[in-house]
Amino acid sequence: MNSSPSAFTQASSDIKAPAVKRLPMLKTLLPFVRPYRTRVWAAAIFLIIAAATTLLMPVLLKEVIDAGFGPAIKTGDASSLKLTLIWLALAGVLMALAAGARFYMVSWLGERIVSDIRQAVYARLLQQPPQFFESLKTGEVLSRLTTDTTLIQTLVGSSLSMGLRNAILLFGSVVMLLISHTKTTLLVLMVMTAIIGIVLLFSRRVRKLSRSSQDRVADISSVAGETLNAMSTVQANVQEKREQERFFAKVEEAFTTGMKRSRVRALLIVFVMLAFLAGLLWGVWDGGMAVVRGETTVGTLSQFFIYALMIGSGSAVMAEVWGDVQRAAGASERLVELLEAKPSITNPVVALSAPKTVGGASVAFENIDFIYPARPERKVLQHLSFKIQAGEHVALVGPSGAGKTTVFALLQRFYDPAAGHIRINDVAIAQLKLAELRSLFSMVPQEPVIFSDNALENIRYSRPGASQEQVIEAAKAAQAHDFIVALPDGYNTYLGERGVRLSGGQKQRLAIARAILRDAPILLLDEATSALDAESERLVQQALQTAMRGRTTLVIAHRLATIRSCDRILVFEQGRIVEQGTHAMLMAQAGLYAKLASLQKLED
Repeated sequence: MNSSPSAFTQASSDIKAPAVKRLPMLKTLLPFVRPYRTRVWAAAIFLIIAAATTLLMPVLLKEVIDAGFGPAIKTGDASSLKLTLIWLALAGVLMALAAGARFYMVSWLGERIVSDIRQAVYARLLQQPPQFFESLKTGEVLSRLTTDTTLIQTLVGSSLSMGLRNAILLFGSVVMLLISHTKTTLLVLMVMTAIIGIVLLFSRRVRKLSRSSQDRVADISSVAGETLNAMSTVQANVQEKREQERFFAKVEEAFTTGMKRSRVRALLIVFVMLAFLAGLLWGVWDGGMAVVRGETTVGTLSQFFIYALMIGSGSAVMAEVWGDVQRAAGASERLVELLEAKPSITNPVVALSAPKTVGGASVAFENIDFIYPARPERKVLQHLSFKIQAGEHVALVGPSGAGKTTVFALLQRFYDPAAGHIRINDVAIAQLKLAELRSLFSMVPQEPVIFSDNALENIRYSRPGASQEQVIEAAKAAQAHDFIVALPDGYNTYLGERGVRLSGGQKQRLAIARAILRDAPILLLDEATSALDAESERLVQQALQTAMRGRTTLVIAHRLATIRSCDRILVFEQGRIVEQGTHAMLMAQAGLYAKLASLQKLED
């Protein structure tokens, strides 16, 4: 049985209540368990059958000893022994089949539920704007998606079932002993009460240490991911030893925290086993003396011994399962934080239709103020206002940190401004669905993103339904076709993680091809030619001129070839526009633009 879309949707939609501070595990799991309630019931039935037949085994063994071996030894007639052994064998077969079915069902549930949780967490992460990831490390997110969900899988697919099975066996064994050995069983109950009290006393400590241990493991993933993604920088600066020491320190922190948790759990195990051993020895002594006095039979004593073993092993397993529950509870707390993280950028309750964009689209910033949430001490944009006509090509120029890239981020609603409005074709972008708004843009970033796939799919990423011919046409327009066909497998060549097999200029031309293929009415170019050599820049400039035709274009650039072709230049300084006009006009003014042009050699 595969997970249905409706099951996933139901699970995702159910997770809306505010987070709770204590044991949110059931709250986390129930929405994901609910779609598979039929399998849960089936697993429960098999569990009950397996536990019941297990509880029946000591009774049947007693019959084998007292009603089977006893008469056979006295009379030599083995018929009663055969019959009791047949019943014992049938019960054993039923127990084995039920146990196997239970194991399969709970294993399926563990795999399926954890798969759904991973999908729900990942889907929620994809809804988060960039600001969400400014304070949350990628390695920590990956740890929650893998390590934490694995802990829940262990609980659902194994520990929980074992715990319920042993709870039934423990309860059933106590009942059976109360019927046959009331006095001894009362002592066992006293021991169990003490065990439960100790377990509950330590459970809060175990849970706290479990959460801390998982956080330390997440730190390991974060450090490793950061270093491996910057390996060339690490080696170029000869910092291998430093990074090794940093990683080792995190590993040791995780080890120390893990051992603290293990010590607490070890103390629980020692206490449970010693308490059980004391009760068992007393029970065997008392029962053995009863056999000597003729007050009971060897079969009854054997039955008591087996039930006592079930109580002891059940108590030990319950203590172990409780430890797993505490670890899973810590994991669920971390997952709940992701599942219940509300995106700060959302679709409007009542959305307007996307504006018509024939021949490009107009863009207007109206008195915009903006502060990055992670940097509240600095206002990035201050009362920013400008308007770009449909089809106009405008360059944004200014020193680093002036707010140019922020304009692109606000246009695509990765952030919302603190004040003011942004409009496209006179429609406020906050009134558009995010998918419709972002479909209006093609973007070429300064640092192009290349996915771990082939060249064809990397270009087609912006328009998944495009044909191979359309992809090739876009690549030719971006001057990328020649180097792609020269790769070992052409367009089907795997480019490696983050495009490690390509040069910086090749990556940028792939990004330009991706933007051309998207064919959106507004083109955003963020230093799109910064990584190209002179010849490649000349070719790409020709491609960009074609790509810019018939659409509104905003360009962040410092190179003359890009800026001079624009209809207008907006000069930014400290979040404001301080100059605007054509290249010739601004050079004549001898202001900030002329100074930047001189520094960047942008003069005619």
